[in-house]
Amino acid sequence: MKFRKDINGLRAVAVISVVLFHFNASWMPGGFAGVDVFFVISGFLMTGIIFTGIEQSNFSIIKFYFARANRIIPALALLCLVLLIFGWFYLTPLEYKALGKHAASSVSFVSNFVYWKEAGYFDAASHEKWLLHSWSLSVEWQFYIIYPLILVAMRKFMSLKIMKVMLLIGTGLGFIFCVFASYRWPSASYFLLPTRAWEMMLGGVAYLYPFTLQENRKKLVEWTGLSLVIGSYFFISADNPWPGYLALFPVLGSFFILQAQCNNSIVTSNIVLQKLGSWSYSIYLWHWPFVVAIYVFSLPEYYIYLGMIFSVILGFLSYKYVEKIKFKNDFSSLLSYFGSKPIYIAGSVGLLGSALAMGYPSFIPYRLPADEIAIVEQEQTNPRQPECDKFENSAFPECIYGAGPVKAIVVGDSHAEAQMVAIGNRAALQDGSILSLALSACPTIEDVYKIDAISKKHIDRCTKVASTAIDVAAQKYPNVPVIIINRTSLYLDGKNEDDNSELTPPTYFVDYVFTERNDEYKDNLTAHMVDTICEFSQNNPVYLVRPTPEMKEDVPLTMFRDSTLDFDDSQEHVRITIDEYKQRQAREFEMQDIAAERCGAKVLNPLPYLCDSEYCYGDIDGIPVYYDDDHLSSYGSKVISPIYDELFEH
Repeated sequence: MKFRKDINGLRAVAVISVVLFHFNASWMPGGFAGVDVFFVISGFLMTGIIFTGIEQSNFSIIKFYFARANRIIPALALLCLVLLIFGWFYLTPLEYKALGKHAASSVSFVSNFVYWKEAGYFDAASHEKWLLHSWSLSVEWQFYIIYPLILVAMRKFMSLKIMKVMLLIGTGLGFIFCVFASYRWPSASYFLLPTRAWEMMLGGVAYLYPFTLQENRKKLVEWTGLSLVIGSYFFISADNPWPGYLALFPVLGSFFILQAQCNNSIVTSNIVLQKLGSWSYSIYLWHWPFVVAIYVFSLPEYYIYLGMIFSVILGFLSYKYVEKIKFKNDFSSLLSYFGSKPIYIAGSVGLLGSALAMGYPSFIPYRLPADEIAIVEQEQTNPRQPECDKFENSAFPECIYGAGPVKAIVVGDSHAEAQMVAIGNRAALQDGSILSLALSACPTIEDVYKIDAISKKHIDRCTKVASTAIDVAAQKYPNVPVIIINRTSLYLDGKNEDDNSELTPPTYFVDYVFTERNDEYKDNLTAHMVDTICEFSQNNPVYLVRPTPEMKEDVPLTMFRDSTLDFDDSQEHVRITIDEYKQRQAREFEMQDIAAERCGAKVLNPLPYLCDSEYCYGDIDGIPVYYDDDHLSSYGSKVISPIYDELFEH
């Protein structure tokens, strides 16, 4: 196919939008639509290659696959390898294993499935995944695999004319499905091929049904297309379901630009966009790790500009010295295809990533100095004993910690789960055990339920936990103390991390629904929590644990970063002020005090172990007391565990 400057310039328009969006979404809120532009271009080019080969009766599916491998794999594999080397020095064992998994899934082109299962594309956690952007390459590769197989099979049963009509119909049906699925299955729709295929197929339609335009009309069509593409970058945002019907704007805009065929356009054919277009694939590959590094290492804002500059520089170098390598593509026999170097490159990186993901070699955690091992051990330790993990997704969690008779029952959410082992060990010192009836994300309130933010349906996972716990405590363990531990501030006010603007607070209800998270909502929730505590107290003594201080950043990760980046030892601890703590927890304090007065509940206070008169700290003598930003680590739970001794001494 003849080189087209307009297509190369359109690549530049696409990659610029993606880079700007990722480095600062406020610059170009819909810049992620640049990926959809890439999909249209790919569909156009691939359809041209396949249909030309079919028309000339010399199309080879195997050669097509290997040509795509030669184009895509080397630069991607190099990026994965560089990140694995970087991660060896600067990532925790858990992060490094995740990177290995993502590298393996990237070079095997299934990363879109992995990321679909892990989280949403726009979630805060996405900025911790070094190869997240490889999902689009996986989608394209899956299209490359399936598309020629379908077209070659269709050719055996129908004429080229009917094939073209079928592609046109399939594109329309694919768009209709995309619109429906984007609202029904938003995360899957973002990452998976079925809702993206129509975009590549529309590129194919542009190739098969070219417009016949006079020169003066070409400019009009091109500018219409550019207006749709660039307008979508500014008027669409991450708040819109994607890809939905709004994806039609950048996709249709790309279609018009391809149809205009303006090879001398002042916009797409200028020297700057031509260079960026040539380097666009490698720029796309290298830019995202810089975005992640800035986020993960909390680098100053000016690093955004350095990141963009280095993305272009590395994109140029990768294009010149990696993409332009001429790998063999003309093989004499089927057996000779086993000599394809990119396949071995991908296989080697994939095996290395898989081995790291599985924890091999076993010395990976011990590549770190002793002080850093002490930090990451707190991040890695499972807060529940392994045999109790199975209850996390059950209708009712019931598990024993320790040995001997049950001396206490622990009820609550993940803040309670984090302390189970330490409390159980404390009970074991008195030849006893504890019964865990805690379930993460479930406040200790009878008949509580959650409203799903997307479907607006009731989620009843927590509904019967508290009432069943009341019955079990009363009938099986009368007079045995009940310990209640909750992150109540989460249910009332949402999370408190510094990136809270990206997080939607969970909304819980009991007997009626409020349209806003207002004081009435909070009063209702805390009143029901008091009622539930008093229900427990009718047959069991109740102990309420003052809320765990919530940090605003991941404690082990922050400490690890400071250590690996050789920051000044005098850098301040991760901490919050006592005033911050008291202000955030004021309602829970009030609720606990009311319960103590109304039904005799006793209050246990861990603060003397975690705070002084001014601050609450994330570590003690360099060892984290948290395994993230708000859950106590195994060490932290052990530190505060003496507060439970009075329950086990009888």
